[in-house]
Amino acid sequence: MDKHCIGIIGGLGPYAGLDLVRKIFDNTQAIHDQDHLRVMLHSFPSDIPVRPEFLLGKTKENPGFAIGKIMLGLVEAGADVLAMPCNTAHSPAILDVALQSIAHKNVSFVHIISSAVDEVCRISTPASRIGLLATVATLTTELYQKALLAAKRIPVVLDPEDCQKVQDAISNDTYGIKAHSNPVTATVKNILEAAAEKLAHKGIDVLLLGCTEIPLALTEKSYFGIPTIDATKTLARAVVKAIAPEKLKA
Repeated sequence: MDKHCIGIIGGLGPYAGLDLVRKIFDNTQAIHDQDHLRVMLHSFPSDIPVRPEFLLGKTKENPGFAIGKIMLGLVEAGADVLAMPCNTAHSPAILDVALQSIAHKNVSFVHIISSAVDEVCRISTPASRIGLLATVATLTTELYQKALLAAKRIPVVLDPEDCQKVQDAISNDTYGIKAHSNPVTATVKNILEAAAEKLAHKGIDVLLLGCTEIPLALTEKSYFGIPTIDATKTLARAVVKAIAPEKLKA
């Protein structure tokens, strides 16, 4: 019996972890319960300091240490493939510290930025314009911009004012996704759809949802006639491929 197990570092935000697990199930070929892959989700949100505040220099407490402890706990519980549904936490300043905790363990880590850019390359050609919807911290650290440029794609981002509106759609205490995840508010959907439309007007070829909470609101495969990539879904598919490629749905 196959004993491989997927470990999900959750709590970043909590619903993003649930969404990744669901998309792992959705992208696995299974007829019976027993056909599904083994998955552990450790969602310890109160243990993890706020990632953007660290990356933007507002605090010195590196979330990588707490994330590393969760990674180690998953490995010790039997996980041999790890994934983290949070783009911001993939910043090297955080991720490199976290991965030190499992440096000598027999475990692989599936990288969300790499899996998303791989999918961008699969459906586009060099010099394609890729619209990015992401948090201010992810955009500031240029995680996707650097990866897309290395893949010979052109990243396209919103103006600062509109980037802040996207951030508010995620983190606003009154209507944001973090405060209202299931379901998200109509205000959030309106803000994010308006942001997607503005990117469409910039002449993009692909829309990339570079935040694992945005797909909780934008769930269609395309917006304004532009194919849309959900980074969480690409991560789910990459995880299934890493642990049981024969089970990956077409």
